[in-house]
Amino acid sequence: MENHIRLFSDIASEIYDDENFISSTSSEQIDVETVVLKIFKQFESKASIDPYLPKLNRNVHSKLLKSWLLNLPKSYRCLEASRPWLVYWILHALWILSDLPDAKVLSNVIQFLSHCQHEDGGYGGGPSQFAHLGTTYAAINALCIIGTEEAYKSININSLLKFLWAVRDIDGSFALHKGGERDIRGAYCAISVAKLTNIYSDALFDKTAEWIVSCQTYEGGFAGCPGMEAHGGYAFCGVSALALLNRTQLCDVDALHRWCVNRQMRVEGGFQGRTNKLVDGCYSFWQGAIFPIISAIFSQENKEFVETVLFNQGALQEYIIICCQSPDGGLIDKPGKPRDIYHTCYTLSGLSVAQHGTSVGNSFVVGSPTNELKSVHPLHNIAPHLVYNAMRYFQKNSISKK
Repeated sequence: MENHIRLFSDIASEIYDDENFISSTSSEQIDVETVVLKIFKQFESKASIDPYLPKLNRNVHSKLLKSWLLNLPKSYRCLEASRPWLVYWILHALWILSDLPDAKVLSNVIQFLSHCQHEDGGYGGGPSQFAHLGTTYAAINALCIIGTEEAYKSININSLLKFLWAVRDIDGSFALHKGGERDIRGAYCAISVAKLTNIYSDALFDKTAEWIVSCQTYEGGFAGCPGMEAHGGYAFCGVSALALLNRTQLCDVDALHRWCVNRQMRVEGGFQGRTNKLVDGCYSFWQGAIFPIISAIFSQENKEFVETVLFNQGALQEYIIICCQSPDGGLIDKPGKPRDIYHTCYTLSGLSVAQHGTSVGNSFVVGSPTNELKSVHPLHNIAPHLVYNAMRYFQKNSISKK
């Protein structure tokens, strides 16, 4: 695919039309577009004299991520119950940037996550905290990224399986923790963890696919639970979970495709999470990763565009690299927002998806060739070979799944 930057005049022609009805929603959208258009205009002037623009400041991002892994700012105290998430976000972002820490640091990470593992199975948000499916998913992904025997052996597979059974409901849904709320995130996290560690069984996920499909809304996306609003993160969890279960035929893929396509913003190039919401860098992954999954489904159904990516890869890359990089490292939601670990991870993940698409054929990289990132597995958001390595290890070291 041709490395083509959108012209400012073309972008400006797509500005939001409030149809002479001003609301807080329309005003906020216009404000964001105004800022983004100013940034794009400034970029076009610079790009006219430097053909390798835009550039991903990968060394600055890596340096910041490594510092975050060892010492977090005080502002992260509020995430005391999310520490495995912080580990996963940092390690995954560093892996995408081809700059993982050395073996000693990674071994220390394994030891820390072991302290987060609950005696009754699963991982809590920190040492001595109750197990939670979200932090269990994050911990397992982080350990799979490290991918050493020490990392794999640190996972108590027997108690992990007991934990999954403990949070499963009779209708196939999963609570995020014992006695907690049930939503589509729980189902996805449980399935992803079970697949990676080879503790998946049909009995454990009986009726789960049907419950997930009940979360698909009239718009085409998926909600957190039946009857709620379609949302990018939930939509990713829904279709990814169905793909892992090999049950995508149960949902309306055409409606999901239509909904996802309409979430890419015409001026910004990034994605919004819901209808009539603002662009946000994290949805570069949550929405962007849905497209290669849909492409795979269409391929199985022998649709005509089996190898196409189905969204504007170039526009998404432009938004991320031109508008979402913090000068001192880290990535952001949108211009004017502060950098944080969450957005750094998922914005880079989305950039990788935009570059590699369906992983069929050559990659499509906007700007400098050094912008190219490693590819990610759209269903798990870790590297494809790391998914394979984990599955192979746990197949050789399997347990009874009863």
